[in-house]
Amino acid sequence: MAGRANHLVLLGFAPLCAAAFFCPPPSKAAATESQTPQPAVSTGIPIASDARLAGDGKQTRFILDLNQAISVHAFPLADPYRIVVDIPQVSFHLAPGIGTAGRGLIKAFRYGLVMPGGSRIVFDLTAPAKIAHVSMLEAANGQPPRLVLELEEVDRTTFVQQLASENRPELRPAIAEPRAPSLPVSTVPAKLDEPLAPPTPPDRRPVIVIDAGHGGPDNGTQWDGASEKTLVLAFALVLRDRIEKSGKYRVVMTRTDDTFIPLDDRVKIARSQSASLFVSIHADALPRREGDAQGATIYTLSDRASDAEAERLAEAENKADAIGGVNLTEEPTEVADILIDLAQRETRAFSNRFAHLLMTEMKTATRMHKNPLKSAGFRVLKAPDVPSVLVELGYVSNKDDLEHLVSDNWRSRTVGSVAHAIDAFFAKRLATAGNGN
Repeated sequence: MAGRANHLVLLGFAPLCAAAFFCPPPSKAAATESQTPQPAVSTGIPIASDARLAGDGKQTRFILDLNQAISVHAFPLADPYRIVVDIPQVSFHLAPGIGTAGRGLIKAFRYGLVMPGGSRIVFDLTAPAKIAHVSMLEAANGQPPRLVLELEEVDRTTFVQQLASENRPELRPAIAEPRAPSLPVSTVPAKLDEPLAPPTPPDRRPVIVIDAGHGGPDNGTQWDGASEKTLVLAFALVLRDRIEKSGKYRVVMTRTDDTFIPLDDRVKIARSQSASLFVSIHADALPRREGDAQGATIYTLSDRASDAEAERLAEAENKADAIGGVNLTEEPTEVADILIDLAQRETRAFSNRFAHLLMTEMKTATRMHKNPLKSAGFRVLKAPDVPSVLVELGYVSNKDDLEHLVSDNWRSRTVGSVAHAIDAFFAKRLATAGNGN
């Protein structure tokens, strides 16, 4: 590296460091996930061509080869120990599986888009470590520009001291109150002699929020090159188009591209839109050598899992935020219990009613799990005033299910069954409301 200019370029887009992006942990594929190389682009977006680790348990270095210099901002997060590197949007052309094997202080790393114009690399650490150095090396002596991150082992006290105050475990508030969005105020005086435009009639159609699980650095389950985040987004987009075509509902998506959305933000989207129904779309997998399972499963919220598999899945899904490099705002157990208790009895009844309708319709279009209705403490289902279900479309670890998940014909058929269940749910709900029950 002799003769190369070594300079630190601080990140120019502060919003990536905003607290709104930093919530919780790894999803169900944290140890096995890998990224798929992206196709070449010609939009001027920087390209990352290679990444590698060097060093040992005392000092570890990460090197990322790029085709142009970029700005970089790195910061630590605790519980679990992570280092997050925020950079401008980058097209990652890295080898499949890169980042799944660690070295020294780095257990594994992952990367992806977290917002339009912004990418993120998240490093899971084997032990507390400090950022000894982060820099962007310019191209020199035939070598490409390189992002270099150097870590050094420290104890927990030292690690916590380097955290921003809002990210320190002992300084976190128990519950963060949502703030109402500020509205723009016009500075142009109104002309009193002009007739007022007739008010736009309110859209009274039921709002349905479709939540495609995972996204960005959080790939979800991966199996033989198939990525859950891609499969469920494709399904969710087709479902949106099918529902909107009827004209009876207003549909809101939590994401429409490969972007990371924290779990709590998905719930906030549903509540801010006064949603009448929240449907979260996922796909499952069994670890290799743990047998085989197949078929779709529909989950509702409960404070006690219906079985061990439901508990395993909820724990894995609830760790999704750490995959995306989100600050984990721990909630005391008693607070979590209160939040679950606040899920109104009526809301849970509507959630269970829709789950049964959905099972009845889906079993005419696709294979269902032997126990198709389950419940567990999924964070994404905890809106107390929005009926919510989580649908696992199938197991990517099962050959037949995976063939279905990538099939346009299967997707269209299954989307139709979900749409029929939605129609039946709202028809029955409106009828019940009309009867005063």
